Amino acid sequence: MPDTRKVMLIGCGMVGMSYAYALLNQNIVDELVLVDVNKEKAEGEAMDLNHGLAFASSSMKIYAGDYKDAKDADIVVIAAGVNQQPGESRIDLLGRNTAVFKSIIEPVIDSGFNGIFLIATNPVDVMSQITLKLSGFSPDHVIGSGTTLDSARLRYLVGEKLGVDPRNVHAYVIGEHGESEFVPWSQAHVSTVSLDEMKAKYPERKDDFDMTEIEDEVRNSAQKIIKAKRATYYGIGMALVRITKAIFSDEHSILTISSLVDGEYGIKGAYLGLPCIVGREGRIKLIELDLNDEEHKKLERSASIIKEAFSSVNF
Repeated sequence: MPDTRKVMLIGCGMVGMSYAYALLNQNIVDELVLVDVNKEKAEGEAMDLNHGLAFASSSMKIYAGDYKDAKDADIVVIAAGVNQQPGESRIDLLGRNTAVFKSIIEPVIDSGFNGIFLIATNPVDVMSQITLKLSGFSPDHVIGSGTTLDSARLRYLVGEKLGVDPRNVHAYVIGEHGESEFVPWSQAHVSTVSLDEMKAKYPERKDDFDMTEIEDEVRNSAQKIIKAKRATYYGIGMALVRITKAIFSDEHSILTISSLVDGEYGIKGAYLGLPCIVGREGRIKLIELDLNDEEHKKLERSASIIKEAFSSVNF
């Protein structure tokens, strides 16, 4: 394993720079290369971050670079892409973002990069699958942020409702990072007790365990934030740092990253947000939850949406 933990960040917009700023504060990496289509912006962002080094616990090397600097990077994080225009369909957006990714991934591979791709660009599941196709890498080395942030939002809200620390809430948002995502409540636990058991044990508190509103709030929270401040970036930036830390520390943590489902859950050929063990080699193992029939149908619906979107892309 190399002595230097090196990340290349491609895309210096709000998501990318929220990630970079969180990296600086958490002392996760030793070397951070910023790449953007606007080289001057990347240089300015590197300068701004460097001026904060004196106040950080980190001694990171931060600089603006280009794709050839990916040669010895451990992780390439892609937060670049185009925004959806008024009247533009999701398919049109996918086409334009695919063109952007082609212009990125080819020179990264040509540099000799042999690490892990971590994708943040939306629609993240499809863009991760496009990265897999364009790179030819192992599926374990091409992952997306998936529903990592959604699951964190869920745990926060459930913890708040039940009056417990969110770190003791074990529940996931799975499927597409989008409209068809859902919570498999049959698998939700507080400590070691399932929500179903808690409902049965405390019938007088049945309203406390009605999580319908919470699931809706998780699903719609991004749109609420976008309406209020035009974009979301702090939460996803922190989620990307959490994944990065799990990789560099070889934590074997379970995170709901987006990765290729290849036979698990009876689904094949779609990137979905599902609990996976994450460590130094990227995705180490995809975990199969014991879903009930209704939950399994919801997951299949998510998979069909991703497959349809991916099949619409012209390579």
